[in-house]
Amino acid sequence: MLTSRKLASVPEDVLLRALHLEKKIGGKVVLRDVSLEVGGQGALAILGPNGAGKTTLLRILSGVWGPTQGELWRFGQKVDKEGRSDPRIGYLGHQSFLYPTLSALDNLTFYAKLWGLDRPSVRAANALKQVGLTWSQTDPVKTYSRGMLQRAAIARVLLTQPKLLLLDEPYTGLDLAAQEFLDTTLRSFQAAGGAIILITHNVHEAIRIAQAVTILVRGRLVWWADTHGWNADQLAFEYQKWLGGGARHP
Repeated sequence: MLTSRKLASVPEDVLLRALHLEKKIGGKVVLRDVSLEVGGQGALAILGPNGAGKTTLLRILSGVWGPTQGELWRFGQKVDKEGRSDPRIGYLGHQSFLYPTLSALDNLTFYAKLWGLDRPSVRAANALKQVGLTWSQTDPVKTYSRGMLQRAAIARVLLTQPKLLLLDEPYTGLDLAAQEFLDTTLRSFQAAGGAIILITHNVHEAIRIAQAVTILVRGRLVWWADTHGWNADQLAFEYQKWLGGGARHP
């Protein structure tokens, strides 16, 4: 089994620690004995095929769902089995949760008020500035390109000035320019002390952003490595070994 210590990017400053997580949905075990941890300025990429349990894991880590078994600690506090959201965690799933007929500024102002933030319109404008959307902040979101929409969605999760970002395949559908902008945004977030857990199918994304990578197969973390010294081809070869029908369980 993977130990959480091996996955810790900054062991002395752990923001999130999961111990032996299990999740059952409709009687089916979706996650089995998952342990990991991430510290400040660390980025962990989770690779895995469709149906491996990646999105389920991220929902548990974010507090959207609670685990069936195991322990989840965030910022030194144990999370109860029902799950609990935390403004220090920014969770971006497959949907932007932005209202298409509203402007980006109005969308983010609405969410800032929902979170009870001071000066909501100022916080919204600052978040949009972070992702380079000041120039279009009064345009309806429905007029945005895929890349612009993803930037606005990231601005939404940055509103609360989180310490940890949980990102579920954030590069999907982005062109090269949008990918490069997202790279820059995530690196800046890390440089400012933030941590990231990134779900992806793409080994190139994992190598570019993460300091550690793990592979989730059939609900289990089956392999891990620091990305230092690895290139995308080497990681792709290892990943394909686990997807080729020979996936071993620890």
